[in-house]
Amino acid sequence: MSELLAHPAFQGGVAPFFLALVVALLLRPLRLAGLAVAAAFVLSMHLAVGLQFAPLTALRKILLLALVAPLVGIAVDFAFKPTRLGAVLLALAAGGAALWVFWPALANKPAQQAWLAGATVVATAVFVVGFAQAALGADALRAGAAGLALGLGVGAAAILGATLSYGIYGAALGAGAGAFLLPQMITGRKGWAGATFVLPAMLLAALVGGGAVVLAELPWYCLGILALVPLAVRLPAPARAPAWLQAVLFSLYGLTVAGVACFLAWPRT
Repeated sequence: MSELLAHPAFQGGVAPFFLALVVALLLRPLRLAGLAVAAAFVLSMHLAVGLQFAPLTALRKILLLALVAPLVGIAVDFAFKPTRLGAVLLALAAGGAALWVFWPALANKPAQQAWLAGATVVATAVFVVGFAQAALGADALRAGAAGLALGLGVGAAAILGATLSYGIYGAALGAGAGAFLLPQMITGRKGWAGATFVLPAMLLAALVGGGAVVLAELPWYCLGILALVPLAVRLPAPARAPAWLQAVLFSLYGLTVAGVACFLAWPRT
């Protein structure tokens, strides 16, 4: 049993997916199915490194944000009406969170490298959160597809960038987003995403990718390409197509962009 719990595929795929599926099914009537992606991520971290907050390393800051972001998302969805200003504020908050997480590591890098990596991570967090909240929050199929493609893409790119741990966490995000999509695909009825899903899914994906850039060897431009995934899932699909087909098409759009980033991250030695 201990070998199973320690296996990367179990930590980043199997266990997060099934927990996220249970969360999505139970909370869907309450419009809280988006919590599935945060649940998947936290479980993955628990299995991999445990839930500890001291000392407050970059990884533990990400864990703390994984617990806070869903609460902020719920507050945004149920206490405020979605507005452009709200999306901008969430985007700026995401950029500030990314800077808070990685500032100590960036401060120890050469100036040019620190500026390039830091700017890429912050810009990615700002864009994916802001754009997804404004353009995808009301469309649970597109939002779920973006989370699926971005999570899997970040995970695969991180592994190619020689950091298995961040790869596991990216895969867990993809698994959680997949579990969020599955009930919609089976029933043919679109769910609700909102900031409850978008904020943790997009922010955590940006931070996982940022960790692979700042703390490992993932090229900064790979993360920049991955940031285009939410934009890709906005491509059209047949309006009368069943929900499962739309979800597949949207996911393929995002995975195509993620595939380009992973190709560029492939070690060439």
